[in-house]
Amino acid sequence: MDDLIQTIVIAALPVLFAITLHEAAHAYAARFFGDTTAARLGRISLNPLRHIDPFGTVLLPIALLLISKGTMAFGWAKPVPVDFERLRHPKRDMRWVAAAGPMANLVMALLWAMLQSLVTALPLNLYTKGLLEMGGIGVVVNLIFMFLNLIPLPPLDGGRIVVSLLPDNLSRKFARLEPFGFIILLALLFSGVLWKILEPLIGVAWLFLRFLFPVF
Repeated sequence: MDDLIQTIVIAALPVLFAITLHEAAHAYAARFFGDTTAARLGRISLNPLRHIDPFGTVLLPIALLLISKGTMAFGWAKPVPVDFERLRHPKRDMRWVAAAGPMANLVMALLWAMLQSLVTALPLNLYTKGLLEMGGIGVVVNLIFMFLNLIPLPPLDGGRIVVSLLPDNLSRKFARLEPFGFIILLALLFSGVLWKILEPLIGVAWLFLRFLFPVF
């Protein structure tokens, strides 16, 4: 139990960054392409409190970690409101607004991998050991966030991207899945199918990052 609590404490910073910058990136991209809804609500912010959902971001992930003894975590942040009709080119710009969040997670995964690689050059002590663990968690958490959100299922970012790419008649039909998207996602999670989808993608990305930033 003590090891699990320690892991939760070390993971807190990478998880908060992963959530905060993911949502802030959506808000920034929306403003860039013409919709200021999220910006007016203060969602272009590095303040985690503006993006945290008390249940989905804090209570549920911690409860799942404790119940599963550290083997399962799942949660969500407060969605960034985007009025796609206010975008200059609604259908085209939707894909860039949706892709901004996963791209932010990719950048953070690269930065955490870089930090971990740099820390290995320092003498091993209590602080560097903690930084190494934090860097590893930061890489994994951001890869999970990126690939999870890229699943082509509305209302996930991948679903929005697919809607923006399909012809109008097909995109409207596909968008009708949105009310059921969260239920489908939970079914995939608790059936174990979700991890079978994500694991190989995360594994390949992890090997690529280790090639770029070796940890000795």
